[in-house]
Amino acid sequence: MHVIATAGHVDHGKSTLVRRLTGMEPDRWAEERRRGLTIGLGFAWTTIGGTEFAFVDVPGHERFVGTMMAGVGPVPAVMFVVAADGGWMPQSAEHLAVLDALRVRHGLLVITRADLADPRPALRQAREHIRRTSLGDIPSVIVSPDRDLGELKERLTGLDLPHPDPAADVRLWVDRSFTIDGAGTVVTGTLAAGTISVGDELVLGSRTVHVKGLHSLGRQVPSASGVARVAVNLRGLDRSAIRRGDALLTPSVWARTALADVRLTSSELPGSLVLHIGSAAVPVHVRPLGTHAARLRLSVPLPLRIGDRVVLRDPGRHEIAAGADVLDIDPPPLHRRGDARRRGADLGSAADLTMFHLTQKGFLRPEHLRVLGLPEPDLPTAGGWYIAADRTAAVKSAVDGWDPLRPMPVEALRQRLGLPDVALAAAFAERAGFTVHEGHVDTGDRLPARVRRAVDQVVAHLRETPFRPPDADRLRDLGLGRREIAAAVRTGALIRLAGNVVLLPDAPGRAAKILTGVPFTPASAGQALDSTRRVVIPLLERLDALGVTEHRPDGTRVICETSDQ
Repeated sequence: MHVIATAGHVDHGKSTLVRRLTGMEPDRWAEERRRGLTIGLGFAWTTIGGTEFAFVDVPGHERFVGTMMAGVGPVPAVMFVVAADGGWMPQSAEHLAVLDALRVRHGLLVITRADLADPRPALRQAREHIRRTSLGDIPSVIVSPDRDLGELKERLTGLDLPHPDPAADVRLWVDRSFTIDGAGTVVTGTLAAGTISVGDELVLGSRTVHVKGLHSLGRQVPSASGVARVAVNLRGLDRSAIRRGDALLTPSVWARTALADVRLTSSELPGSLVLHIGSAAVPVHVRPLGTHAARLRLSVPLPLRIGDRVVLRDPGRHEIAAGADVLDIDPPPLHRRGDARRRGADLGSAADLTMFHLTQKGFLRPEHLRVLGLPEPDLPTAGGWYIAADRTAAVKSAVDGWDPLRPMPVEALRQRLGLPDVALAAAFAERAGFTVHEGHVDTGDRLPARVRRAVDQVVAHLRETPFRPPDADRLRDLGLGRREIAAAVRTGALIRLAGNVVLLPDAPGRAAKILTGVPFTPASAGQALDSTRRVVIPLLERLDALGVTEHRPDGTRVICETSDQ
């Protein structure tokens, strides 16, 4: 299927042209048909030369540019309409600026109403504007009511449009939602890539939803692959829970972020703009990072990936401020003087984004790269992780002072390095030529006998009640003060979360397994773990730091399915 947006000025006959091509009325509202003014997004479809075409007719009036962008955002091609008797208009320029900011590269220029004026001046003028944008020298055709549309149809079937990966992760930006009696809630959008099938489990915001039915071009279908216009019937979801700009997602492989570093097409931007991607539009605060980079703080988290193309618009001035490429959806904090300038320089020199992020973070799993939207590097993994070459030296520093005649407990090394996974710690140790051991930690003669007996009692207590550790008074009665607890942590017998809250080394992983499957608050996590707020709060903070948990917009957390803690 080819999905094409129709853009141009409000009076240039876009809707009439779509109506003639498809035999369908794209203007859904009586007010639109009465005034001859497209207000919302119109949809129509037909088959030309054996190829299915779906048209998204977008508003041309300047008051509805936000709606226009919601329709154009996920669409790979455009039919740009200019009237012979009207020529190039301010709204034509604004629509073209949107398409250029989105880097739309495929399209067709159509000069309409050739019966009312000589079409050649409008054609020449439009070509001059369009060829300076991402569309370049696109094909053109002249139409009028007294001409058949044979040449236009030939040009449409001749468009060489990209073929996205049907196995790609689904991100369907919702542009409409409605309710059908007896069927329930239906959402529509342009599926840019991937495949949706009846029975699929998808994610919408913090909810898991199920595909009850699927339609494409007015027909019920078992599945649909991008690029395609689809209507998805969702089970158990009220329409009031959905708005334009929401996205249906493949579970567990998308990260919703409110912070992103981007590369810009413009160096001068105001501090407050609106970010457009797909059908979403959210206010953002812009922090410059040098000349052509910026950090965007989104008012609402969105499911973004590195490589996404977004548009920044100034609604007050009714103009496109910049197009931008997303370079990072989990950027580092900027605390010190000069951090912003250095960050901008780093981003500007990042040629291979996968290696850039591996170097920045030190280690990444294949599933982490998928969430970021990056291809896997041509490197071997160690313990299931890609490791940056310069991070091995960190192991030698971390084990400095450890008795080289005794292997270090791998959990102790993991804690010293602040790593999210013991397998990663073992891989680091192997690279550094340092021996570690796994399994039960033998405190042996590493601790004085008195301390060892006290620690053994704490370990026995925690094996019975893993998330109800002894309180400070009990630890003091056992003779375990700050120094003794620190020694037990060094041996790998215990971990310390905060103050005198101690747990067994496997407690974070055990907690993650118990909490997997449903969103939770600190209170509900405490109930599930049979624990108290004193323990649950620092434990959840530890899971946050390890990247095991994901925060949802409603204030709850969930355990990331890619975590193996």
